[in-house]
Amino acid sequence: MHKHFRIALATAAAATLTGGLLTFTTTTALAADSVHHHEADFNGDGYGDTAFSAGDATVGGKKEAGQIVALYGSATGVTSTNRTTVSQNTTGVPGSAETGDHFGWVSAYGDYNSDGYDDLAVSASYEDVDGDTDGGTVLVLWGSSQGLTGGTTIKDPAVSSHDRWGKTLAAGDYDGDGRDDLAIGSSESTVYVYKGGLTPAGGYGARATVKPPIQSGGPTGPINLTAGDVNGDGRTDLVVDGYETDSAAGWNTNYYIPGSASGLVSSGAVELKRGVITGIGDVNGDGYGDIVTGQDWDPSTDDDTPSVPESVTGGKVHVIYGSSAGPDYTVAVSQNSGSVPGDSERGDWFGGELSLGDINGDGFQDLAVAAAGENLNSVVNTGAVTVLYGSASGLNTGSGAQYFAQSTAGVPGSDERNDYFGAEVKLTDVTHDGRADLLVAATGENDFNGSVTYLPSGGTKITTTGARALAPSAVGVSTDGYPVFGANAAN
Repeated sequence: MHKHFRIALATAAAATLTGGLLTFTTTTALAADSVHHHEADFNGDGYGDTAFSAGDATVGGKKEAGQIVALYGSATGVTSTNRTTVSQNTTGVPGSAETGDHFGWVSAYGDYNSDGYDDLAVSASYEDVDGDTDGGTVLVLWGSSQGLTGGTTIKDPAVSSHDRWGKTLAAGDYDGDGRDDLAIGSSESTVYVYKGGLTPAGGYGARATVKPPIQSGGPTGPINLTAGDVNGDGRTDLVVDGYETDSAAGWNTNYYIPGSASGLVSSGAVELKRGVITGIGDVNGDGYGDIVTGQDWDPSTDDDTPSVPESVTGGKVHVIYGSSAGPDYTVAVSQNSGSVPGDSERGDWFGGELSLGDINGDGFQDLAVAAAGENLNSVVNTGAVTVLYGSASGLNTGSGAQYFAQSTAGVPGSDERNDYFGAEVKLTDVTHDGRADLLVAATGENDFNGSVTYLPSGGTKITTTGARALAPSAVGVSTDGYPVFGANAAN
């Protein structure tokens, strides 16, 4: 059976993210859901916070044990000092750092215990649990006035039926009761939803399941879960990315599953466009969340290997506009669209990562879309990020776009081979000014040590004034091995 997988990095450091496949990430950028996705605030100080993975970091001599770094916002943005770096060797965190656990690769924030502080659900989906190889574990790090502290394990309810518990996570209010719920995926197609809150003692209000029409077993199950209110009913909907079961090809496909008073309803599943990374936000300001999905694959050049349907050279994003009935019409955007910067070239991976947020405070969600494989000035795979602005007529591809690389004046660093600048992007307001700032990961920086670059909103546009780069060593991440700091941001 043919399945199309995402782009492969030239190092085993990035393997382990999607069923052992070589890929950048298994979690989406900010979903921009009006129901759940306020800015994360782990310490309750009013400034937006975020968290980035270092899922292959060495901890206590254990290679690829993994860490996650919470970056706390401030009036001057995020810094390397105002943060908490967590591993399974951190006091109060369940378990212990072990080789190949990959703790922190996937995370999702929400106020799960309704105490006014956002918490962070984190997984180590390759952890061996009670003799179950790659059984996986999920835990919640609790927010407090000091930031993230302690943790509680969310036990796997069906250990024998799947592996990789916590392979995917997404938080949202799927039943509209005003409390954050947590959706958890594994190697099977069934998604488990913990509703009505979670407690530090390990309790929860209720647990439900939803089964999208995707493949189960082995490296399959959901590849990504993305939460957002598409139909404007005040309940969070879920987009599930996986491999479809309707054809022998088993193509990567996304499915929309609506929320309801009883939670997610798989009978209402709607097939969407293909692509691994998805975000949800109101691009045109009509009150409905729009689904933006990146399809970054090039058409095949091998006569014996079919292309993923609708593939275009260099990649593209699909903007699926929301409505009261759910997903509506679709517009495709590539580097050949309108005045979008750059040109569509093989291996650009335009749409390989994306994030939504309101950069200029005009009420329209804007889009940061990465082309981490972009070649600039003969430098291969140095990477670049394009910012496109929302408007009443939708995503603006005619004017006003911005384009950032490490060679852009004011951006820290320089264009280097295999930096993959844009391997992760996140728009989120970390300065509490009502405008989203841009954080960009370059996972290949310094031989896959990785880095995260902060580019603030200047009020109307993203600016390089006040820009800074955060290196793994500065945030408490060991550079032994290949930590790949920044590969995933909390969703």
